[in-house]
Amino acid sequence: MKELSIKQLFELKKNDLVLSLVSNPSTLEKSITDANLHRPGLALSGFFQKFPAQRIQLLGETEIIYLQSLTEETLYDRLKEVMMYNMPCFIVSKGLSVPSQMEFIANELNVAILVSRLSTGKLYWQLSRFLRDYFNPRLTMHATLVDVYGVGILLTGKSGIGKSECALELIERGHAFVSDDLTSIKAQEINLVGTSQRDFGYFMEVRGVGIIDIERMFGIQAVRKETLIDVQVELMSWNENMDYERIGIGGETTDMLGIKIPIINIPVSPGKNVAVIIEVIAMNHILKTFGYNAAETMQQKVLEEIQKKAK
Repeated sequence: MKELSIKQLFELKKNDLVLSLVSNPSTLEKSITDANLHRPGLALSGFFQKFPAQRIQLLGETEIIYLQSLTEETLYDRLKEVMMYNMPCFIVSKGLSVPSQMEFIANELNVAILVSRLSTGKLYWQLSRFLRDYFNPRLTMHATLVDVYGVGILLTGKSGIGKSECALELIERGHAFVSDDLTSIKAQEINLVGTSQRDFGYFMEVRGVGIIDIERMFGIQAVRKETLIDVQVELMSWNENMDYERIGIGGETTDMLGIKIPIINIPVSPGKNVAVIIEVIAMNHILKTFGYNAAETMQQKVLEEIQKKAK
């Protein structure tokens, strides 16, 4: 299970979230294992059924005002009962001051208290986005990723099949390059997002030429930092005995990180312009997203023609 220590969170987001530490530094050693946040209003009032203690507990102005309204004895009992659930930390928004008893119990039970100067809504949104991105499942594939007419095309196939050369021709035709050779893929809600495994530039290896810099050679408009992955195109050597898709009514899919996307097998042979075929794949995918399927339309017209002749 992936983990993120409170100390790592504090160091990574200290400036972005304007964080300061209220509890002792020793409380930062706990780990976060859940990407979700929780506002523990019910727990602070004494209701602990379905209390997600494994999450970061976010306190806004409402929770702090409620705690300040309690008598010292009730406040101590409530806070100690909540912190006995061993949550990773509290984060307080708006730079609000926490009750001194809360700081004392937090140090005693080793629960970190961080304070952010951001508003509650902004803190919740920024922190949730960071945690979702950190905990999202990822995989790395030997593949090339390009953006063709706004459609993310993941080019796969054995080494030397021509993925980079195909991507290079697409770039020359005005499309955008994302990554070559190693592509990092992460799940983002119901979508797959691809980016380069390397973060030091947009380089491509062209066999016989060597390494080229796509950004310097074709300009900033020819590159993308990341893109959604909409279709996987598997490039393979031509095989006369293989039954390739001819109509495209059903369509194969592949599963990545629990998300299914279409996969299209393209046989590669000398003289075949694969880049043009990939442009057609991208445009056909756009049509399908708007509800038009050429194969189904043709099949319907053929059936109508047969019925017409039968009459």
